[in-house]
Amino acid sequence: MKSVLVFGASENPARYANMAVRLLQKHGYQVYAQGLKAGKIEDILIHTDWPEPDSIDTICLYVGPNRLWDYHEQLISMHPRRIIFNPGTESPELMQLALNAGIEVIQNCTLMMLDYGRY
Repeated sequence: MKSVLVFGASENPARYANMAVRLLQKHGYQVYAQGLKAGKIEDILIHTDWPEPDSIDTICLYVGPNRLWDYHEQLISMHPRRIIFNPGTESPELMQLALNAGIEVIQNCTLMMLDYGRY
């Protein structure tokens, strides 16, 4: 089972990150919800600490680029296979850092990718 870190997870069910956590779990992925503050989405804890490097296959971003840069070192040090930049999270600097580190960069909507079987 592939593990996915959803960065920007929120308890608010109207937030896309919350929807992504629930939909990823429904599709059978092991989800690590990473938030700016602790909480819970159904039975999934929202963590404020980072998982072990090399334990995550995919990172799905739900934090705007103005706040995202503060976490670029943590994100790259996770050594994921890919990072999905959801709409509104695009950061050319972070994208280039990821590419330089050998991480696949995808600009797409996680929810749509899951719904259309392209995840």
